[in-house]
Amino acid sequence: MSASSSTSSRSPLSGRRVLLGVTGGVAAYKAAYLLRLLTTSGATVQVVMTRGATQFVGEATFAALSGRPVRTDVFEEPEHVVHVRMAHEADVAIVAPATANIIAKLAFGIADDMLTSTLLEARCPLVIAPAMHTGMYENEATQTNIRELQRRGATFVGPGSGSLAAGDEGPGRMSEPEEIVAAVEAVLSAGRDLAGRRILVTAGPTQEPIDPVRFIGNRSSGKMGYAIAEEARARGADVVLVSGPVSLREPDGVQVVRVQTAQELRDAVMAEAGRVDAVVKAAAVADFRPVEQADRKLKKESGIPEIRLERTPDVLSELGALADRPVLVGFAAETNDLEAAGRRKLAEKHLDLIVVNQVGREGTGFGSDTNDAMILGATGDDQPLRSWAKRELANAILDRVAKLLSPSAAGR
Repeated sequence: MSASSSTSSRSPLSGRRVLLGVTGGVAAYKAAYLLRLLTTSGATVQVVMTRGATQFVGEATFAALSGRPVRTDVFEEPEHVVHVRMAHEADVAIVAPATANIIAKLAFGIADDMLTSTLLEARCPLVIAPAMHTGMYENEATQTNIRELQRRGATFVGPGSGSLAAGDEGPGRMSEPEEIVAAVEAVLSAGRDLAGRRILVTAGPTQEPIDPVRFIGNRSSGKMGYAIAEEARARGADVVLVSGPVSLREPDGVQVVRVQTAQELRDAVMAEAGRVDAVVKAAAVADFRPVEQADRKLKKESGIPEIRLERTPDVLSELGALADRPVLVGFAAETNDLEAAGRRKLAEKHLDLIVVNQVGREGTGFGSDTNDAMILGATGDDQPLRSWAKRELANAILDRVAKLLSPSAAGR
């Protein structure tokens, strides 16, 4: 077992994915320092620049500071629909500096470049740091646009007053990067709806040994379970991640219990079952294991071995049968008849929710960054089959878990 515990000083930005939009203003140079503050707070930052912004600061500066390619062109990699992927992955979006032009576009839903197209698709919180000349800022059109975006939930930081370009003085100066970071942290902290809760997540495959070098397993990468664990921690939960063999980096602030077999996973989960508020069982546990494990490598010269199989422990059924069970979320990987299979498992295992993944085709399921999935609930409120980025699906699952853990759901 390895563990790393969170502390009260940990930034809400730690482990979060930030979309940083930089637009064409003199204050674009400040965005480079803002980027540095975001990354040192533990965030992964994707920078999107308008063409105007590149006239003030080069793309190479932001690429070097973020460690990621800067996006500027909506037609770059059109087959991957990059603006949609970035929008779905982001936990929070920042526009700094935000010109009068970008504010107007956002208010009216204009999507004519990479940044506006991404922001129009995004459903995450939006933080805007205006920077422009005083006359432009105080213009009735700009103020109307700001009020409209605030009505929709956008958070504005500044602007401050001071010296502006061309010798002007007055309101319109972009807030300092430290102020913007503080505002972003406040926005993210407001979404800590799992604070004080203990959540157990399982992830990855199990490996059931045949001999010392061979095993029965599956193609699970663990990406889905790890995304859920990261999001649960970011939302304030105390998280235990029971992980099968994967090649993923351990999430910060999450207690990780390493297991290999279904039996080890079962034992680790049941040891925690009485101490957690919810279990999200995203691991792809092998259904069968060899009755006997050879103590030495089976040689092909000895002929084809006969391997007798037996069922592995049914951890979900065991959890569902507990008298005082936690909230239970199961997963089902299916190739056809998704809803029927999901509803059957939902009822048989006594689950609160089940996520039914479509597998067996490219771009969804094992190893992919996206899932074609539906969420079915024991009390209804289903979410139909659609394509999700894994982090987006993780948040949708945790939205439902938070609702089930709320005082109003005490009699579930």
